[in-house]
Amino acid sequence: MSTAMNFGSKTFKPRPPDKGSFPLDHFGECKDFKERFMKCLRANHFENTPCRIESKEYLECRMERQLMSKEPLEKLGFKDLVDDVKETDDRTS
Repeated sequence: MSTAMNFGSKTFKPRPPDKGSFPLDHFGECKDFKERFMKCLRANHFENTPCRIESKEYLECRMERQLMSKEPLEKLGFKDLVDDVKETDDRTS
């Protein structure tokens, strides 16, 4: 007699990770950026607003190394930081 229990014929269907989930940085390619961001967070009592530049740089590193899908920085909440860089570039030209 078989004692296997069948709870239905549902099969597992894999799906891509939700937005915000991304592969681990196994080779430490963005470790320096992550450490700067974490140091900033600790120095600011884990208030992330003062650490937005470090956060942006960390995400840029991950996107450049294909550790997360490329997204426009404006879409990730860094529109003001991107605009500041563009304005500075326009003034120096």
